[in-house]
Amino acid sequence: MTNDHGLPLAGTLVAHDHEGWSAALRAEFAENAHNGRVGGRLLSETDRVRVWEIRLAPGERLPAHRHVLDYFWTALTAGSGRQHTADGTTREVAYEAGDTRHFTFGPGEFLPHDLENSGDTPLLFTTVEFKDAGRPQDGPGPWVG
Repeated sequence: MTNDHGLPLAGTLVAHDHEGWSAALRAEFAENAHNGRVGGRLLSETDRVRVWEIRLAPGERLPAHRHVLDYFWTALTAGSGRQHTADGTTREVAYEAGDTRHFTFGPGEFLPHDLENSGDTPLLFTTVEFKDAGRPQDGPGPWVG
């Protein structure tokens, strides 16, 4: 998996090896290993794309989920977030309105992660998944908005 410029995930790496992860967080990642609900609310779906809204109040989290489809996200508001990934790392991310990252997955690649609003202002994102990339679609369906 690479993003649009072959760069690592956004933000600053602040922990390795599940450091600071609670037993509940580890269990959530295990339980959601195939959770394909990558946003809070499904805004639109066609044969080609799914468009998701992620809206997080300060302290709110989007639970662990798994990306398998090529996608991009765009931050619609500035703010701060914390992201845990299934490899046991934790990142702190500062977002500016308009920040966008694109991700492309090769065969067998995927990205399990969560997102927590660690700041004091609401975070709002749009995420667009490309269903027509020729890979199986992961996760439960049909989607409910």
